[in-house]
Amino acid sequence: MMFYDDHNPPHFHARYGGEKVVINIKDLRILEGGLSPRALGLTIEWAVLHKKELLKDWELTAQNKTPGKIEPLG
Repeated sequence: MMFYDDHNPPHFHARYGGEKVVINIKDLRILEGGLSPRALGLTIEWAVLHKKELLKDWELTAQNKTPGKIEPLG
C-alpha cells in the first residue's frame, strides 16, 4: 500500500495477518514494524522485481494521482 501525501523517504506499507511493515523502496530497508521471516522474504522478493514500478507509483501518489497496479508474485 501507498498513501497520498505520505512522508519521505519513498516507501510502501505491507500487511500479513496482524503484522505490518514499512519498507524503504530505494534500499529495501525496514523503516518500521516487521513481518515473519517467510512473509518478509516474499515481500522483499516482490519489491526487488517491481522497484521501478514502486518508485513510479510513489511519484504518482505524491502528485495526488492514481498509482498503477503492480502484479503480485506469481
